[in-house]
Amino acid sequence: MGLVALGVTGGIGAYKAVEVARGLQKRGHDVVALMTRSARRFVGPVTFEAITRRRVITDQFAPGMNADIEHIALTTEIDLLLIAPATANIIAKLAHGIADDFLTSFVLALRKPILLAPAMNTNMFEHPAVQANMATLAARGVQFVDPGSGYLACGWIWKGRLAEPDEIAEAAHRMML
Repeated sequence: MGLVALGVTGGIGAYKAVEVARGLQKRGHDVVALMTRSARRFVGPVTFEAITRRRVITDQFAPGMNADIEHIALTTEIDLLLIAPATANIIAKLAHGIADDFLTSFVLALRKPILLAPAMNTNMFEHPAVQANMATLAARGVQFVDPGSGYLACGWIWKGRLAEPDEIAEAAHRMML
């Protein structure tokens, strides 16, 4: 059906992004993974390559990528950018136009729909700065999959965990219909 760029950032929920990719594939979409440096501390690019059968983009300046200026070229190929998990850090960078890696540079060049699946500690999610950044992004047309409630990595039981992979994949699928 469509090509989804799956941005994976550095939160414990990154392991669930593998299942999000699978859910998108089950719905007929192709997936290309874009991983931040921090995401690679939680799950490896080889996992996404095996699932997506595509090279995972991890570095804006990797040899061979600069012939096509890949962060620009890929923006014309995809139908949707989904970032799961979307950490407080990536939400802030996107809200303020910071472009210091492949994923954030990609977003500035992108003119396609964006879906974020926030995941973080409850206090972080509810912090006024995070809420303001999300409001800024929503005003620009970015859509969100609300985080779930339940057991968090910090041991708390509250809102902030990454939504279930199937819920995220379905939200992305609906955006591309």
